[in-house]
Amino acid sequence: MKKRKLVFLLPLVIMLTGCNINISSDDFTSKLIPNWPSFVAQLGALLVLIFVVIFFAYKPVKKILNKRQDYIEQNIKDAEQAKATWQENETKSQATVLASKKEAAGIVADAKLEAEKEKAKILDDAAKEVEKMKQDAENDIARMEEEAQEAIRKEMVDIALDASKELLGREVNSSDNSRLIEEFIEEVKKED
Repeated sequence: MKKRKLVFLLPLVIMLTGCNINISSDDFTSKLIPNWPSFVAQLGALLVLIFVVIFFAYKPVKKILNKRQDYIEQNIKDAEQAKATWQENETKSQATVLASKKEAAGIVADAKLEAEKEKAKILDDAAKEVEKMKQDAENDIARMEEEAQEAIRKEMVDIALDASKELLGREVNSSDNSRLIEEFIEEVKKED
């Protein structure tokens, strides 16, 4: 409201400065009352000037200022909306980064666990393989011992037969032969 009053006071000031007061007149009343035709002409000019200023200057400037105000308000709203969108996107991206970090940590933990399982499996397989090889070696040793004992037994039988032939001076029959061999083997086993 104060701006409107100031706008209307401006032409009034211009009108008053343009008043033609006759200073040469000595009459006090003539100095107080202005010249009516001049006053009416100046008042008409003032009204025309006010109309021209309002119609050609004030309204277009006001429209421009309103448009500018609307434009600035729209820019502020757009900026606030963009800021809200940015903050929302920032929050989402931070959540995504956090979720990615958790997922990566989970993958690493799973990989470590899987590696530990694989390590345990490899060690278990190696232990089983070593045990199998040990068992095979023990079986081979036992078989070789049996073969060696069988070979020694046969050799001892042959030596015993040869010795019995020499001692007895005759051929030993199979029943005597079997009996002597068994006795000899029993004695050898008792000595071990």
